[in-house]
Amino acid sequence: MTSSSSLPSTASGPAVSSDPSDRRRWFALAIVMTAAFMDLVDVTIVNIAIPSIQEDTGASFSSIQWITAGYALAFAAGLITGGRLGDIYGRKRLFLIGIGGFTLASALCGFAANPEMLVASRILQGGTAALMVPQVLSIVHATFPAHERGKVFGLFGAIVGLGAVSGPLLGALLTEWNIAGLEWRPIFLINLPVGIAGLILGRKFITESKAPKALRLDLVGVALVTLGLLMLIYPLTRGHELGWPLWGHLSMAGSLLVFLVLVLFERAKARKDGSPLVELSLFRVKSFAAGIAVQLTFGIGLGIFFLVWTLYMQMGLGWSALRAGTTGIPFSVAVSLAAGISVQKLVPRFGRKVLQTGALLMVAGLLIYIWESDRYGMGITSWQMILPLVVMGLGMGLIVAPLTDAVLSEVPREHSGSASGLINTVQQMGNALGLGLVSVVFLGAIGDRLAPQDVGPAFAEAFRHSLWWVAGVLAVIFLVMFALPARPRQHVEGGDEAVDATEGPEGPAAGAVDATDRSGDVDGSEGVKEPALTS
Repeated sequence: MTSSSSLPSTASGPAVSSDPSDRRRWFALAIVMTAAFMDLVDVTIVNIAIPSIQEDTGASFSSIQWITAGYALAFAAGLITGGRLGDIYGRKRLFLIGIGGFTLASALCGFAANPEMLVASRILQGGTAALMVPQVLSIVHATFPAHERGKVFGLFGAIVGLGAVSGPLLGALLTEWNIAGLEWRPIFLINLPVGIAGLILGRKFITESKAPKALRLDLVGVALVTLGLLMLIYPLTRGHELGWPLWGHLSMAGSLLVFLVLVLFERAKARKDGSPLVELSLFRVKSFAAGIAVQLTFGIGLGIFFLVWTLYMQMGLGWSALRAGTTGIPFSVAVSLAAGISVQKLVPRFGRKVLQTGALLMVAGLLIYIWESDRYGMGITSWQMILPLVVMGLGMGLIVAPLTDAVLSEVPREHSGSASGLINTVQQMGNALGLGLVSVVFLGAIGDRLAPQDVGPAFAEAFRHSLWWVAGVLAVIFLVMFALPARPRQHVEGGDEAVDATEGPEGPAAGAVDATDRSGDVDGSEGVKEPALTS
């Protein structure tokens, strides 16, 4: 994910301990991994419960989009800032603030009285996750010496895979069980005991650490990024419902001007004090610029697919949440299996061809899905969906695991922290943008005032229409991947010689951590979110 390099112990605060008898650090690991799991599951758990939320609260389609897109937008806008705050004020402190805020926001989501309160609570949840998540891998880096991180990130990979598989299934079970008549609300309330325990135990077992030369906060940059995204995504999300008013088109056009102002401001800030929110010099590296484009478009494709897929199964085909959740298990398993094989076996031998094969496999899976949906219509079964879902899952696994290594392999080591944080932020931005585009590619294909017997076929047709869009996005990704290095290479910790990106016992995620203190950023959060089935 990012280049590894030798770091003095002072770079992360206290020196890491290598004493196997030091059990405190393993407790700390369990705490931060549980928090990462909680965030990951919360992202995937919501999609399955969307029809139940809509039926119970009477939420409009735009509100449903904002329940998912609002989280992604707040998370994306706050990731780099959350990492920087951890550098300045301490990773433990920001982690505790983040997990406390996330738990409170989860309670507000669970007890939301109306769709508006739920949307606002989800935005708060995303913002607090942006404080919590960037600290997870940074705390690991500050707590464990380099030779132990292979074991640590093996555990972390298992947590990511478990979260990908269990999120939709857990959401389906909690919704179907209707605990105490609360319907969908337990999907949020389940975070309360976990979050409270993490807060109490984290105070006791996590060791504080800071970066010695933390950069200043770029509040103007944060404001410009957030404003530009809102001006772009809000009209997309509400456009279909409001009949595409003129102000929406003007807002989307104006967002481009905001992003232009952001570029000019960041360039000036880099010259003035060397602490911009976005390190623009990174875009001079061809592989990084191409990788950012891949991450953005990949996020858009995933944002469209997962929301549309849920609406198709539950509201179009009329399936229960449990049936929809279990239908997705083969996909999650395939992602986890392919991700492990791609990093350990395939990328060291075949390089970027592995990622391009993943894009082609995902396109193939989408085409099979389109054909099956058209052939079997409303009578399609979960068993018939296994083939396209497994093919898509294998393709996604070949992309998500090695992509960040490939993108960062030519980035200078002093900027690897900023670059890794920017990659994850851009993917989350793409996810939010894709969720906004659902109103265009899916809802726009569904006619108004449908008769009850026409709802299912209309949803199925809109689903196929949306999959063609996603396939087009992946075709673009395949072409852009030619700009990635043929064989990603990066530095190893404690040496300057270049090696293949995936060599070594530490695997990709460890590199992300090793880069955290090189530029004052606390990043590496991509290790948490990349393999997730984002909502």
